[in-house]
Amino acid sequence: MLFIGDDWAEDHHDIALVDEEGRLLVQRRLPEGIQGIEDLHELVADPLDEQDGPDQVMVGIETDQGPWVAALLAAGYTVFAVNPLQAARYRDRLGTSGAKSDKGDALVLAELVRTDRRHHRPITADSDTAEEVKVLARSHQSLIWARQRQVNVLRSNLREYYPAALAAFGNSLADRDAVAVLAAAPGPEAARKLTPARVQTLLRKAGRRRYLESRTEEIITALRSGQLGARAGIEAAYTATTKALIAVIAELNIQIQALQGQVEECFGRHPDAEIYLSQPGLGAVLGARVLAEFGDDPHRYADARARKNYSGMSPITRASGKKRVVLARYARNRRLSDALYGQAFAALNASPGARAYYAARRSRGATHHQALRALGNRLVGILHGCLRHHTLYDENTAWPAAQKEDIPAAA
Repeated sequence: MLFIGDDWAEDHHDIALVDEEGRLLVQRRLPEGIQGIEDLHELVADPLDEQDGPDQVMVGIETDQGPWVAALLAAGYTVFAVNPLQAARYRDRLGTSGAKSDKGDALVLAELVRTDRRHHRPITADSDTAEEVKVLARSHQSLIWARQRQVNVLRSNLREYYPAALAAFGNSLADRDAVAVLAAAPGPEAARKLTPARVQTLLRKAGRRRYLESRTEEIITALRSGQLGARAGIEAAYTATTKALIAVIAELNIQIQALQGQVEECFGRHPDAEIYLSQPGLGAVLGARVLAEFGDDPHRYADARARKNYSGMSPITRASGKKRVVLARYARNRRLSDALYGQAFAALNASPGARAYYAARRSRGATHHQALRALGNRLVGILHGCLRHHTLYDENTAWPAAQKEDIPAAA
């Protein structure tokens, strides 16, 4: 068997090739792209016997995505995506000097997969649909994060010269009402010229149909309330900045909505979509995120416990002597854990069993967040069973009658 450590960068890969005895056979820097992959295959072919196949090649690399990783998997190599934190700890195991280099990191990764690969999960190939869902779901979430960053900047600006806008829209600065009104009145001077009829027109064009008059009155009252202002020149500068930020947020809203449609369409084509949508608290967007991060390879998780650990919902225990504490899992896939946390919160209203389980946890002294994480952990186990047996979620099966009777009693 051959073991490859691949310390990757944007335009090159430092490669270390070792044999089963740990002897360093080759160290080379290869370019990113087709030429680099071809050179890697040539390096691997030389020490392998004719009867050996690509499954005898183990690769350690600190990423699980990208064309390079896809090419390694397509070649038939077994690829281990190593957490950079684990690689850093393993570097300390091999040397105490504190020295670090790209060549040295490649050798560390090669040694890691040679000696400790049983403690790491190899990358498995998901279906093309699952990969497509992953790209779309992550891009959609990244755009939402980008919009929130712009909203935070906008909020900070408004506090300096236009607090009436915060009184009118509060925490909803990215909503259609706020974007429509602030685009027309990005500063106090323009806000003083707004009439109720003008505000109604803006809200109607933005898509509001219900409570139009009452919402208009609330906005006008807030914008005309007495507020401290900034000097004229400063106010003009902030007004120009707000106008630009609102334009950015408005465009982000359009692109987020468009991408959400693509996420839902692609997710709906996956054969497991119906199972995900049957879970309490999961809609098309959250379901797509969960599918994207879990993947759809049926052999990736040995059991429900393995899936729970990967999800980040299961706790960790630290015990030493007489001290024992149970903590939230810090090292985790944060996109996945955020989606599952959102599912747990939504499931409180969608599932009586989930609500009773949450109440029982709270009655035992758990905080709101601890109880939601415990519920999310339980829901991951239920999802694993549904996927394994290709069955839809059933409330009575997920939360047996005897258990549901005990939970309220405990609560």
